[in-house]
Amino acid sequence: MMTLYDAFVPGCLQILESVSRLLAKAKTYCDQHALPHEHLLQAKLAPDMLDFAYQVKSCAVHSIGAIRGVQSGNFSPDETMPPDSFEGLAARMAETVDALRALEIADVEGLSERQMTFTIGDKLRWNLLGKDFLLSFSQPNFYFQVDSISKCEILGFIGV
Repeated sequence: MMTLYDAFVPGCLQILESVSRLLAKAKTYCDQHALPHEHLLQAKLAPDMLDFAYQVKSCAVHSIGAIRGVQSGNFSPDETMPPDSFEGLAARMAETVDALRALEIADVEGLSERQMTFTIGDKLRWNLLGKDFLLSFSQPNFYFQVDSISKCEILGFIGV
């Protein structure tokens, strides 16, 4: 039987390590083409879409941030500004990977049946089990963020 840990953590780790490599490639691309780093960090696919840096930050939010939200019993979107440099984003990815690697399987398994609340300001209050939040909300959002920054989306659009 697949555990919650197995369904969530290894995939996040694998993808976050890829995101770290994409950040390095994106920085190199900017440097080789004499582009200001902000050119890519602030890149969007559409005017109403959040930028590249925010998408990268959101990978951390929907991985270790989601687990911490279930642990605390409450998750709200992180509306803070993302790091404004490739180095800052790389550090955020490294911290996220380290935190995920430090998790004990039992710690994550204990979250399956934990009641928690997902809130968005005064707009939404959603009570659910930890496993449902992680697998039905955060995991799909995690993969959406990754797809948005990957070679097939923002980086591909820019030409990286």
